[in-house]
Amino acid sequence: MKKLLVLLLLSSSVAYGQRGFTIDETVYGPSKFAPKTLTAAKWIKDADAFSNLDSTSQNLLTREAKNNWTPVQLASTNDILNALKEIAANDKFSLRSFPSNYSWIDKENIKLNIRAEKNSYNISYNVYSKKAKLNATLPNNRDAEEFSHSNKHTAYLNGNNIEIIKADGSKITVTKDTVDGIVNGSSVVHRNEFGISKGMWWSPDDKKLLYYRKDESMVSKYPLPQWDTRVATIKDIRYPMAGMKSEEVTLNIFNTETGEYVQLQTGEPKEQYLTIVTWDPSSDFVFVGVLNRGQDHLKLNKFNAKNGELVQTLFEESSSTWVEPQVALEFIPNKPDQFLYQTDKDGFNQLYLYNTQGKLVKNLGYKDVIVTDFQGFDAKGNKGYYIGASNQGMERHLFEVDLKSGKTSQLTSNKGTHNASVSSSGKYILDQYSNLDQPNIVQVIDKKSNKAQNLVTAANPFNGKVDLPKIEFKTLTSADGKTPLNARITYPANFDPNKKYPVMVYLYGGSHAQLVTDKWLGAVGYFDMYMAQNGYLVFTMDNRGSDARGRDFTRVTHRNLGEAEMADQLVGIEYLKSQPYVDAENMGIFGWSFGGFMTSSLMTKHNDIFKAAVAGGPVIDWKYYEVMYGERYMDTPQENPEGYEKTSMLNKADRLNGHLLIIHGAQDPVVVQQHSMEFIQKCIEAGKQVDYFLYPTHEHNVLGKDRIHMYDKIAKYFDLYLKK
Repeated sequence: MKKLLVLLLLSSSVAYGQRGFTIDETVYGPSKFAPKTLTAAKWIKDADAFSNLDSTSQNLLTREAKNNWTPVQLASTNDILNALKEIAANDKFSLRSFPSNYSWIDKENIKLNIRAEKNSYNISYNVYSKKAKLNATLPNNRDAEEFSHSNKHTAYLNGNNIEIIKADGSKITVTKDTVDGIVNGSSVVHRNEFGISKGMWWSPDDKKLLYYRKDESMVSKYPLPQWDTRVATIKDIRYPMAGMKSEEVTLNIFNTETGEYVQLQTGEPKEQYLTIVTWDPSSDFVFVGVLNRGQDHLKLNKFNAKNGELVQTLFEESSSTWVEPQVALEFIPNKPDQFLYQTDKDGFNQLYLYNTQGKLVKNLGYKDVIVTDFQGFDAKGNKGYYIGASNQGMERHLFEVDLKSGKTSQLTSNKGTHNASVSSSGKYILDQYSNLDQPNIVQVIDKKSNKAQNLVTAANPFNGKVDLPKIEFKTLTSADGKTPLNARITYPANFDPNKKYPVMVYLYGGSHAQLVTDKWLGAVGYFDMYMAQNGYLVFTMDNRGSDARGRDFTRVTHRNLGEAEMADQLVGIEYLKSQPYVDAENMGIFGWSFGGFMTSSLMTKHNDIFKAAVAGGPVIDWKYYEVMYGERYMDTPQENPEGYEKTSMLNKADRLNGHLLIIHGAQDPVVVQQHSMEFIQKCIEAGKQVDYFLYPTHEHNVLGKDRIHMYDKIAKYFDLYLKK
């Protein structure tokens, strides 16, 4: 057993409540028991003031520094409806609350996108004159939209093609592809890896639209059976499995003034990844991260937007494991020849200041803080602001960095997880945070004096309603004896250390996920609390390979997914076994997706620990998983046959011990059902019994009311085998 390093924090809350959670509350609890907050709070541009929705979500309020942040009503839902009727009288609106997706254009105008019965409307609304200006009328059946910076044009997707609505209401059809497998303008490129969240970008001058064109016609079709007709049908998706043919992507520019098209000459081979796409401020150049299929060599390339030619490779980044660009460049205001680039090449994802010739101006990294959300610059462009993960990934804080000197300051101090931002003047910080014991605090901090004015201190939303279980953070040491790991224990209701309790280990363990953070209730899930209140000790730990701990913490998994992760989880399990109140003979484990892979792995490779397990949507063999994610961590099956053999469950079904329930969505396009079906077949051949449950209409996650059914099934499964 590894040494227990630190007991970080005890407690949760005293038992003020009257009952435990119901099974319905495992799904609806987060909204039912949401702590009080300020909804949709946003700084107003060029003003020391911010806005938010009132408690009814019917009215937009403003709070100004000069009025001591006292709320004043700006606009109501009815105001918006009246303005809409003037510009779209022939449509029917059913606006039930003030749109929380509003954004400030300037001190007087907000931008809204509102759906009606016939169409959707993008409008600019003046909160003082109560008048609206129509920017674009869009079809409701569009798949995505991208608004130009000045709202002159709006691009949207009609199926696999792009159309543009101009300010005068005229329409331009940008692409007309009809070939199955050609997709334009979609964010579903490279399967949304590499931080890709959209597929179209307007140039700063609003004249040119840059967009992805994906050719996946050569990618294998994968059949998903559909059960909604008397005779079942097949829905085909394109699914490039590891080591197989992948999609080919290009970047194209359409000029709205000339009607001309330009393709960026991103070169060969065609199976590469085009990432962190960014226009330069002049609209003359486009910057693209060109990543090889092996994902270990990145070139940051500059292209001429007029002819698509490569102007220059600014710099290259290589790794013996992988390079993973995630965030587009940020050009410095008033300095169009400088930009910020994010990378973890030196250990932690941080900011680097470059010029447009590729010269590193300054490393802006700060200690071991990981940049998780860059928020922009001050009005003069001298300082940058970002949310960063600190305290071994447990906390999130707001930081300010001086771009010239590199000096960094932490602007929030209370322990916990902060969502904070700075006013455009740079004078004030709007800060919302929580921690294990504190449901929510909203405050405004005077940046100069560091004095905070409290606006909301949320009471415990469970008081008088539900008895919360005790929740505790712990720190263990990784299996290699070097790295602290964050863990969380949720204790059974009315916990008695002299009794023994069955255990449910809940885990994920994969990249870009973190389950244990210092936020309200320690980020514990409602199902975990439900199980604790029904007599289980629930344990969760973030092993090496998970998020917010830096490059070396993740890269240890390369070519051997699950091995270091399991070794770390075994540390946690040994710690649990050493506790006198743990019933080591009645331990269960539950995980979904990568967590399902971990669950299945532990039930076969370390088959003497858990009496019962539930694996949801489990990866069983990485050769059935998609190219972009799978090859980053495992390389191809051809390059790494030993790794694929070691991590596969298909050759280990005969080792299965204990009771295993596998749950899968029949429409899963992420971890296709073939994973679990192949494993079931191997279990049949090995004479091993497995329980299997399918959700016919669900994809990778079981959502909505059916999720209650799923949690009920899991709880009863553990009760069946773990409770004496």
